[in-house]
Amino acid sequence: MESTNLTKQFKFGILALLVTGSIASAYLYRGFPAVSEARATTSVASLSQETDNIPTITLPDFAEIARIQGPAVVNISVSGSVKTGFSGSHGFPQVDPSDPFYDFFRRFQPPSPQNSVPTHGLGSGFIVDSDGIILTNAHVVSDADEVIVKLIDKREFKAKVLGIDKLSDVAVLKIEAKDLQTVKIGDPQNARVGEWVIAIGSPFGFENTVTAGIISAKSRSLPDEGYVPFLQTDVAVNPGNSGGPLFNTNGEVIGINSQIYSRSGGYQGLSFAIPINVAMNVEKQLLDHGKVNRGRLGVMIQQVNQQLAETFGLDKPVGALVSSVEKGSPAENAGIMPGDVILKFNGKDISRSAELPPLVSELSPGTAATIEIWRKGKAKTIKMNLGEMKVASSKDNSTKDDQAKLGLSLRPLTPEELSQADVQGGLLVENVIDGPAARAGIRSGDVILSVNGEKTGSIEELRKLVQKNGKRMALLIMRGEQQMFVPINLG
Repeated sequence: MESTNLTKQFKFGILALLVTGSIASAYLYRGFPAVSEARATTSVASLSQETDNIPTITLPDFAEIARIQGPAVVNISVSGSVKTGFSGSHGFPQVDPSDPFYDFFRRFQPPSPQNSVPTHGLGSGFIVDSDGIILTNAHVVSDADEVIVKLIDKREFKAKVLGIDKLSDVAVLKIEAKDLQTVKIGDPQNARVGEWVIAIGSPFGFENTVTAGIISAKSRSLPDEGYVPFLQTDVAVNPGNSGGPLFNTNGEVIGINSQIYSRSGGYQGLSFAIPINVAMNVEKQLLDHGKVNRGRLGVMIQQVNQQLAETFGLDKPVGALVSSVEKGSPAENAGIMPGDVILKFNGKDISRSAELPPLVSELSPGTAATIEIWRKGKAKTIKMNLGEMKVASSKDNSTKDDQAKLGLSLRPLTPEELSQADVQGGLLVENVIDGPAARAGIRSGDVILSVNGEKTGSIEELRKLVQKNGKRMALLIMRGEQQMFVPINLG
C-alpha cells in the first residue's frame, strides 16, 4: 500500500514539472522534499562520484566454509541421572496400576525420595586431532554417565571424558577413531570487531546447522565468569550449539560457542564464545596434567568509575581497584594494599577491572610478574611471583552458593566507603535476586554489618556464619544513616 502511494506521488511530481516547469514543493516520502531538476542532476553526479570511492563489500563464501569444515563438527548427546529431592506424594493421588488412566497420571506424579530421574542433553563439539580428540563445553558433559559423539557421516562413538575445566567451561573428549578430519585453528587476537563469523552446531538437536553474524565485541567479562575474555557475537546460538566452533572467514576456529544472554532461554542477539587460544591452553594442561594450573594474586578488585578516579587522582577511570588483600597471599607479600589501583600487568594496560583476572590466570603459578599500581597520586612498580589458584571443592558449597542462598550479590566495602560510612567492616549489597533476602526487604545499597551479632567484613566470614546459623538468622544492616536488624528465613 505504501509502495502504491509512493508511485502515485512520484508520478504527480513529474507531471507538475512537465506542465508548469516549476520546482515541486510536495513531500514525496516521509518528509523528504522534492528537488529541482538542476539540483537533482548535480546531486546524482555528486552521489555517483562519492559511490565510486566507497569500497565494495563482498560477503564471505559461507557455503564453502560449511562444506570444508562441517565434517569436523560433531553432535554430542549425553545421558545421566539425578537424585530427586521429593518426599512423599505431595498430595498427588495414589493410582492403582490396573486403572486405565494409570500411565497418564504417573507422568505427573513426583518420584519417590529414593528414585533417580534420567536426564538427557545435547551439545556440539569439534575435532582438533585426527586420532579422536574433541573439544566441547564442560557444561555439556559435566556429570554425564554416558557421552555419545555422532559424526557427519552418521557414525556414532562412545566418548571418554579426558578432562573438564569448569572455570573456563572447556572439556576434552576422546573417541576411538583414526584419520578424522580436523578443524583449522586461528588466532582470535587478530579478529576485529565487525568481522563476519559463522557457527556450526546442533541447536535443539538439528545437526550441522550453520548460522552467521559478526563479532560484536571482544574481551567481554560475564558475571561469575571472570577468567575468560569472551568474544561477543550476534550469531544465532541456541541450546545445542554449546561446545560448537566459531569460524572466521578463513575457515579457522577462533572460539567455542558457550553462552547466550536471554530472557526467554533462546537466542536474543547476544552470544558469547570462549577464545580458542584459551581453550587450547586448557586442553594442553588437561592432557598433560589432568588439571589446569592458574596463577593467582590474592586480591579482590572492583571497577574504577569516574568518581573513584577523581578521588584517587587519576586522569580518567582506568585500572582495577584493589578492595581487599588476602592474608598471606602473593599480593600481600609483595606489598600490594587495599586502595591501590592496578594500571598494568606485565606491561599490558588494564583499562577495565575485568581485564585483569584472565591475564593472571593464564600464567602458571610461580611465574614472575611486574605490576604497575597507582598509590597516593603516584605510579609505582611492584615485582612478585604468582601463587596458585585453588578451586573450591564441591563439598565446600563455595561462596557463590552461600550468596545464592540469601539471594544477594555482595562485595566488601572499599577503604573510602568504610571511611564514609564510619564502620570497621561490612558487605555492600550490589544486587538483590528473588529469594529470602528480597522477601525480608533487603535492598541494593544496604550494607550488611553482622549476622546474629557476629561482625562480617568479608565474603568468607559471611559464608561461615551462614553455614553456622542454619535456616534462621538476623542481619544487622546499615541503610543510609540508620542501622536495623532484618530477620531472614532460609527455610
